[in-house]
Amino acid sequence: MGVYSRTPLAFERGQGARLFTTDGEVYLDCLAGIAVNALGHANPKLVQALKDQADKLWHVSNIFTIPGQEKLAKALTDVTFADEVFFTNSGAEAIECAIKTARKYHWVKGAPERIDIIGFEGSFHGRTLAAVNASGNASYLEGFGPPMPGFVHLPFDDMEVLKAAVGPTTAAVIVEPVQGEGGARALSEASLKAMRQICDEAGALLIFDEIQCGLGRTGKLFAHEWAGVTPDIMAVAKALGGGFPVGACLATAEAGRGMTFGSHGSTYGGNPLAMAVGLAALEELVKPELHAHVLEIAGYFTQQFAGLKERFPDVIVDIRGKGLLIGLKLATPNREFMQHARDQRLLVGGGGDNCVRLLPPLNLTLEEAREAVEKIERACEAARAKARTAA
Repeated sequence: MGVYSRTPLAFERGQGARLFTTDGEVYLDCLAGIAVNALGHANPKLVQALKDQADKLWHVSNIFTIPGQEKLAKALTDVTFADEVFFTNSGAEAIECAIKTARKYHWVKGAPERIDIIGFEGSFHGRTLAAVNASGNASYLEGFGPPMPGFVHLPFDDMEVLKAAVGPTTAAVIVEPVQGEGGARALSEASLKAMRQICDEAGALLIFDEIQCGLGRTGKLFAHEWAGVTPDIMAVAKALGGGFPVGACLATAEAGRGMTFGSHGSTYGGNPLAMAVGLAALEELVKPELHAHVLEIAGYFTQQFAGLKERFPDVIVDIRGKGLLIGLKLATPNREFMQHARDQRLLVGGGGDNCVRLLPPLNLTLEEAREAVEKIERACEAARAKARTAA
């Protein structure tokens, strides 16, 4: 189906932060499959984990015990607020599970009227029907029937509006601590703390979508850790498999009390292959030295991009994000800028509010970061030249 506006680039292999096309060109990858290849391409540890498991067992039904699930679930609950985990194939499925978990929680407590999921402008939670309704992006909803009941959308980062909106029919508030698709906008620590308090006072659950911003990308294992608050439910994916499809919905025992036998399920979720790779990836992603490295590289990028913003105010309007989820808000069309970057053999992503996003592997070297800055600088020069020619 023609649902993608594809760039005419075909890659046949990758190594670390490099991608190689079928005709031999080499690109520096600062997109990482949209924050997926967090440990780089063809990471030896992940490759070996996959090979070892592939020789043993790929798939069995979830009607059987899967030891890899128990290992990865324990590893996740050991480093998070959560008591239990449901494994999925994708972030969107993790969001679906989070929504169902929140609504079922209130149902078992005798409050079936509490179905409303409150989200925020600019959010992105996936492409399934519930996920796009939770996001509220009109372009993603168009043509798929009327908006589903039980989803409310509020302005981004307005805690007074949120406090007024949370009420007796609210099941949960869902938020990305750092928006990705919405333009790399980070919520303040004060706002995350306020959200936690508002939910607590109203008896609503708090869901964090850390599919893109979690698992080391901000310099802590999860972005909400910067604020010292915890959610009741959290969706993760992307980096969890380092390129292999795996996601998870994490919950406290209290929040997950309604998810009993028969409440939910998945054919492929938590399959042995995914669990082996996920465990290998998580063992790397939890390392403090990786988080320290992320902060070092992010600090370098922030400093360098601030300099480029001063030199190219007609191109770069603002620098956003947190850690290695970086957004450059542009004065020139972001898709044109992405092409200028590709002309320099650099891959970056698009984003809302006319941003481009850099989501490089978390183990990007300082030398590779310098190379990326040089390529962004040349892209800025190209964008300026094109704008002047058009004028």
